[in-house]
Amino acid sequence: MENSKNIKKVELGNPIHLEEFVAVARYGAEVVFSEEYCRRVKKSRTLVEKWVEEERVMYGVTTGFGALCTKAIGKEETAQLQENIILTHAVSVGEPLREEGVRGIILMVLQNLGRGNSGVRLEILEMYREFLNKGITPKVPEAGSVGYLALEAHTALVLLGKGEAWYQGELLLGEEALKRAGMKPMELSSKEGLALVSGTTSPTALGALALYDMLQAAKTADIIGALTVETLKGVMNAFDERVMKVRPHGEQAKVAENIRKILKNSKVIKKYQGSRVQDALSLRCMPQLHGASRKTLEDARRTLEIEMNSCCDNPIIWSEPGEEDVISACNADSSYVGLEMDSASIAACTLGKMSERRNNRIIDENLSGYPWFCISQPGLNSGLMIPQYTQAGLLNEMRVLCSPATIDNTPTCGNQEDYVAMGYFACRKAATVAEKLEYILAIELLSDYEAQQFQDKDVEVSSVSKAVYSELKMTVPVMEKDMILHPHIEHIRKLIHSGRILEIAESIVGSLK
Repeated sequence: MENSKNIKKVELGNPIHLEEFVAVARYGAEVVFSEEYCRRVKKSRTLVEKWVEEERVMYGVTTGFGALCTKAIGKEETAQLQENIILTHAVSVGEPLREEGVRGIILMVLQNLGRGNSGVRLEILEMYREFLNKGITPKVPEAGSVGYLALEAHTALVLLGKGEAWYQGELLLGEEALKRAGMKPMELSSKEGLALVSGTTSPTALGALALYDMLQAAKTADIIGALTVETLKGVMNAFDERVMKVRPHGEQAKVAENIRKILKNSKVIKKYQGSRVQDALSLRCMPQLHGASRKTLEDARRTLEIEMNSCCDNPIIWSEPGEEDVISACNADSSYVGLEMDSASIAACTLGKMSERRNNRIIDENLSGYPWFCISQPGLNSGLMIPQYTQAGLLNEMRVLCSPATIDNTPTCGNQEDYVAMGYFACRKAATVAEKLEYILAIELLSDYEAQQFQDKDVEVSSVSKAVYSELKMTVPVMEKDMILHPHIEHIRKLIHSGRILEIAESIVGSLK
């Protein structure tokens, strides 16, 4: 994975990939428009204005919305119609989204409408771009969406000088936030309110952030899992390249290669080579389970990258000469991203369940040969007993969250929308699943680190192991007696989330697959 932190500018107009998305949403990369982006937007806008003047029937432009699509709207009322949709659709509730989630939604709106199939003015998109570049973050409640509309409407309120937004760390009324950033509220014109709330922009944004974290955690799981093989004096038979070739799943082979590279110069592995025929499944089955999970996550990446570079508006405008048309359809359906992120959550959960089992083997004296819970004087000390409880509790939550959101169906809009994809919550809950996976992996890595005080002193661990443990040693003490563990779990999880553990490994063995 390309490191999103290193991307400083993203140009819209050509397809973007997952890492560029995260660079903008999470790390504040500057957004610019290409000439082609601007040309497409202006061309489609000219056509919409012509059709409004002609009073051509267009859903949500010269008609009402949803079940009210049979109600005609005169051209003199089209602007009021567009503001009304923002006011009435801003009804999500609960805690606000994180800043990166809101920034992701704005970026996805820019991508969606910048295809030139929506007919909005370029000025609207330029203002959203300034939200990103100047750091204006609308306050967007996170709950109550079936796949679109409500979160996007809360975001758009700030364009009108309404709602609330954070600017320079302060929560302000929308109009005041704009004023402090040197901007003024805008008045919407025909089609723009509908375009700003339509589409899969919020599911795609939240799904993309979660998926980025899952993909990074999956590679990090290979690293931590390899360290556990070494901690438990495992054998390398199960990672042999010949084994992978007779079951040629590409991801399985990549995981096995990663583990071989990480442990290549481990003297511990060399010393215990041939000491047993096979290890427990949580060790020797890593290529198979990690590989299957990786395949699911990579499938999701392909789908989300298609979605983030698509037009998911309704209606859709074609402005090419001789092909001018407007079609009301349903590209705003969130099934693609919803189904993928339901599946991605299951993949992440399986990575977590194997990590917990590996950790359990480290802290069980009967399985590892180390003192119970990796602590001297067990009994007086509990050592690493309870972090495994935390893993169990996190897994319980993950398993519940892995119940698919997309199998639900609650009709809306007076049965005009009698089928509803429910992709939004599939994407939102995936972020929670990703975070819990990072914590589970952090606890396994903590056990690997603390177990080293009991490791053979006559042999060295691998170069990757040594470098990772050196990073931990800067802040995490060797646990000779009971101590507060919570801050160290949080710290290690941050190292995983930031990509630091992955960076350390790749600085030694090169890019992991």
